[in-house]
Amino acid sequence: MIVAGFGFRKGADMLALRDVLALAQRDYPTVTALAVPHDKAHQLAGLAEAMGLPLIAIDPQLLEAARTITQSPASLAARGTGSVAEAVALAAAGPGASLLAPRHISPDRMATCAIAQGA
Repeated sequence: MIVAGFGFRKGADMLALRDVLALAQRDYPTVTALAVPHDKAHQLAGLAEAMGLPLIAIDPQLLEAARTITQSPASLAARGTGSVAEAVALAAAGPGASLLAPRHISPDRMATCAIAQGA
């Protein structure tokens, strides 16, 4: 399973989400699922539907356990993880998953995306 995990600000739009996904999955296998914290699933549902991919909603409490490459102070303060995108990608890809690269940031800085591969 190849999962694109997302973190984003409340005002992120579909363009920011598409742009950051394109940046993140460049040079990597095509994603088979999208993932996001449960409380933001409604904001990503449209992209998942448009792409015909399942959307995996992750319990925000699981984010703190993920070992992320990125250590963003803002993300640590808000969600208890160094990168929301990296943490949800890892959680959704399952035990033994690994990140293919650190998170990418959308050009408008409203969204982040990381790709994880299941074991």
